[in-house]
Amino acid sequence: MRVKVSAGMVVAALLLAGCSSSSSNQLTAAGQGVRFVEEKPGAACQLVGTATGEQSNWLSGQQGDEGGSMRGAANDLRNQAAQMGGNVIYGVSSPTQNLLSSFVPTASKMTGQVYKCPN
Repeated sequence: MRVKVSAGMVVAALLLAGCSSSSSNQLTAAGQGVRFVEEKPGAACQLVGTATGEQSNWLSGQQGDEGGSMRGAANDLRNQAAQMGGNVIYGVSSPTQNLLSSFVPTASKMTGQVYKCPN
């Protein structure tokens, strides 16, 4: 009986350690080349599509470091834009928290239009 309980605790600890080590999205080398802009890109830029970056808050909860959570979502958004072939993100929005997010740690999200602009 003790062996089963101990084995279960070890598995649970390993799963939690694995989840907590990936608590923030890391910016890739390609993602570093993507920038946010406040003005709509000009005619020289091509709209590639829309992307959404997300950072899970399951283990940290909503009381965690919100700046870090939004930074993780921004990194994910930049990484996705780079994968789409874009280098500029415009019109970034972040959905507001709802009643459910007050009780359940929901993910932080950022959405933006991805453009490919000449350097």
